[in-house]
This record gives sequence, C-alpha cells and structure tokens, in this order.
Amino acid sequence: MIRKRSLMRRTAVVAAAGAAALVLAACGGSGGDDGSAGHGGHAATAPSSAPSSSASASASASASASASQGQHNAADVAFAKGMIPHHRQAVEMADLAPGRARSAEVKKLAADIKKAQDPEIRTLSGWLTSWGEDVPAEGAMDHSTHDMSGMGGMDGMMTAEEMTGLENASGKAFDTAFTELMIKHHEGAVEMARTEQADGAHGPARKMAGEIIDSQSAEIEQMNALLGKD
Repeated sequence: MIRKRSLMRRTAVVAAAGAAALVLAACGGSGGDDGSAGHGGHAATAPSSAPSSSASASASASASASASQGQHNAADVAFAKGMIPHHRQAVEMADLAPGRARSAEVKKLAADIKKAQDPEIRTLSGWLTSWGEDVPAEGAMDHSTHDMSGMGGMDGMMTAEEMTGLENASGKAFDTAFTELMIKHHEGAVEMARTEQADGAHGPARKMAGEIIDSQSAEIEQMNALLGKD
C-alpha cells in the first residue's frame, strides 16, 4: 500500500513536472513567437513605411527640383535668343584668328573664346527647344536679324562692314582690330548676362550668365592689356 502511494506520488510529480515543462515550453514558444511576430511586424512595417516615406520625400524633392529647373520667363527666352547669335559671331571672329593673327596671345584668346562659347550655344539652343521656342537661324548675325530689345540694345554685335574689315586684315592690324572689336563684343555680352541675372527665372540660365560675366570680364582685362603692347 505504501509502495503504491509512493509510486502514485512519483507519477503525480512526474506528471506535474511534465505539465510544467509543457507550460514553460508553450510560454517560451509563445514569447518567441510574439517577439518574433512583434519584431517581424515591426521589421515588416518599418521597411515598408520607411522606404515609402523616403520614396515620397525623394519624389517630392525631384518634383521640386524639376519645377525649379523648368521654370523660365520672358527674360530667359530673350537671353537665350540674344546670346546664341552673339556667341555665334564671337566664334566666327575667333575662327579668323589662326590664319590672320600675328600675336600668339591673340590666337590663344580666340581659341579660348571658341572653346567656351560653342558648348554654351548648344546649351542655350537646348533650353529654347525645351521651352517650345524657336532657335535663332544660323545666319542671324547682325542687329537686324535678332531681337535684343530685352537686353537694352547693348549687345556689342559687329556690323557687316566691321566683319568684312576684320576678314580683310592680317598681322598686327588684325590683332588690333580683333581685340578692339572683341572688347566691345564682350562688353555687350556682360550687359546681357547682367540683365539675365536681374530679371531671369531659370536657375541654370542665371548660373550661365554669372559664368559669362566672370570669364568675359577677365578676357576684357586681358585684351585691354594686349592693346597696351607694341
């Protein structure tokens, strides 16, 4: 009888221990599952919401940048339409230098002018096209063929007679004529660029205007120094 009770007690203890182990295991599993689900839920929620928020912010920034880049006004159009033929004439003048100039400095200056202004012509043309505006025709080289009214008429463009005179000059005469005419030409470009900076709305166009002011003002100083040499 005593042995039977002892056996029953052991069985009860074992059963209780087993039940406790099952409860603990269940709790551990549940805790793990909850933690995993909780973490998983957080992980699942955070990445889905974080990228969504980040993507939204990125899209918003892109849209804002795009709107800023695309914004333009009449002053921007006048700047592009005026500067394209202005630059083209400067490049045409520069193209005369290699076969006519005597001064190595004048030849280098002409090469620098062409190198800087050719890419700007392409950029200005691209802006006009994107704005639905006409790009000035290739032959628009004098005052009568392009509208500079938005620039105050101070464009420094050469007349046909001045261009012919430059084409017919050579040696020191060419160096002097080229330098004097290019100073006037650059001064006109600087005035146009200042007008763009004051009145334009298109960020990249205003940035280009600033670069034109800096580079061409420096070249004006360089050319004035050249004129002081024999």
